[in-house]
Parts: sequence; C-alpha cells; structure tokens
Amino acid sequence: MTVLDAARSLEKETKEPMTKIRKKEARWGLFFLSPWMIGFLLFYLLPMIASFVFSLLRYTPAVPEDTVFIGLSNWQRAIMVDQEVRLSFTRTLHFAAISLPISLGFALFLAILLNSKNVIGKALYRTLFYMPSMIPLVATVLIWNGVLNEQTGWINIIIENLTGIQATGTQGLRWLADPRLVYYAYTMFGLWGVGNAMIIFLAGLQGVPTELYEAAEIDGAGWFTRLFRITIPMITSVIFYQLVLGVIGSLQYFLAPFVLNGGTGFPQGMTRFYMVYFYKQSFSFFNMGYGATLAWLMFIFSLILTIILFGTAKYWVYYAQEERK
Repeated sequence: MTVLDAARSLEKETKEPMTKIRKKEARWGLFFLSPWMIGFLLFYLLPMIASFVFSLLRYTPAVPEDTVFIGLSNWQRAIMVDQEVRLSFTRTLHFAAISLPISLGFALFLAILLNSKNVIGKALYRTLFYMPSMIPLVATVLIWNGVLNEQTGWINIIIENLTGIQATGTQGLRWLADPRLVYYAYTMFGLWGVGNAMIIFLAGLQGVPTELYEAAEIDGAGWFTRLFRITIPMITSVIFYQLVLGVIGSLQYFLAPFVLNGGTGFPQGMTRFYMVYFYKQSFSFFNMGYGATLAWLMFIFSLILTIILFGTAKYWVYYAQEERK
C-alpha cells in the first residue's frame, strides 16, 4: 500500500459514522481534557474577556461605584494621546534588540561547547551552568546589583586590573546609572540564567544525525563549515522556538527595573519599560480601565509579532519531516 492509498483509507475511515467504541474513547478523551479546558475557561478566557470589558470603562478598584462606561476613550488615549506608551514601547524594543541576540547566542555557545566530545566533565559543567537558573529572579537581581556596583563590584575591579582603565569610583563604569550601559547591565542579569535555553539547545544538538558529521569529515569540511552548514541548519526549529519565547519574554520585561528602582525609570527614564508603565497605571494609580487597555495593546502587538515570526519561519526553519521551501 502506498502512502497515498493509506491517506485515502484514513480519510474514508474518518468520514464513516463513529462506532460505540470510538464514541466511548472520545468521551474518555474529553473527560481527561476537561480539567485543562475548565482551567483555561476560568483562569484565561474569562479574565481576558473581563479585562477587555474593563478597557471600555473608567474603573478604579478603590471606588467601584464610580465606574463609568467610556467606550473607546481609553484606547484613543493609549494610541493617540499618551506619548509614554510609544516611548515605553520603544525602550522595550531597544532593550530586546540588545539582550535577545546576546542571550540566545550565549546559550547556543554554551550548548555547542558542552556538546563537544573534547570537553572533560561535561555533566558537571552542565549542572553548574544550569544551577543559576534555579535561583529566584529577585535574588538574582539583588546579587547582580552588588556585582555591578561601581565602587565595590568585582566586574569593575577585574576590568580595572586587567586593562588599567579606571572602572571603579564615580568616574568609572556606572553600569546601573549610566543610560548607555544600563541595558547591557540588565542583559548580564539574563546571561546568568540561560541554563534553561542551554539545555534546550543541547537537546537539539544531540538530535543532529552523526552520519552528517561523518560524511562532512570525509569530504574534508572543517569545524566552522560543519557548524554553519550542518549544526545550525539542523537546529533551526529549536532556534525558532527559543526566539519566539525570547521575544515574548523581552516584551514582558519588568522585574529588574522594578526591584532596583521601583519603576521610576532611573536612569533618565531608560528603564521605564512598557510593563513597568502598565504596572504603574494599574496598581500605583489604580487606573484599572486604562491598565486593561495597555495589557490588550501588548497582547495585540505580541500576537502580530509572533504571527510575523511564524510567517518568516518557512524561509529559514528546517523540519526533518517536510521539505524546506
């Protein structure tokens, strides 16, 4: 039987009326899916609908009796009037453009390094690189706040001792106070926790068929040739997965600027990211209606960006089960 015949046979079976056994299996399937479906309905779909309704209201939790329906006024304010929405979006995208390539590149570099057969004690190194990702994010931010301190941080001390450049003191590298360096400082926070991404990249690398490397070695291909002609093309699906998660995570970046400076935007407003502005409007000023609008704008923007990424995937992502376009 050919593949085409098998497909036609399966299509014919699906069109036939369901037997009692299949109906019973379908009911059991729905039964086991019901906890997820109920959870999705109660904790995702209904809150999303409620937040959209809030976006049409002037709503303050402190005085719920003053709630007024204002239609699309919140949307008009966010899109056309409030300049801070555009500025916070721009800051978020600026930070994502810096941190995302560095984080993904570093995680891929570690995975390639720890996948090498020439590294001794790979299991130990994998554990050590993964362990920081288990530390709570607030603790991570506070630790790096000390590491990057301009007076006593060991990063500045090492730079000063190795290069002779004045890195400590008020005239040194003020990582968290200099608008030109603060995004790189926040990127360092993320580099400490790339263990999850490293493990996923490592799993993808170990799934590359070894016969491809053997054939390339026979043809005389060097390490870089094998990396860019075999390794990276074969794990593009993993890279795409990490890219989508990284983009969404970068757009929702919030914790570090809020923990370090309470969302004030220090220095010079550079860290007043979109989610920080959303938090301030919703939970500091209690403009819940306007905050719901900001949340929906972020959802729409993330959805559009994700759709664009999926649209471009067919040109560069390779799946072993289908022919690359």
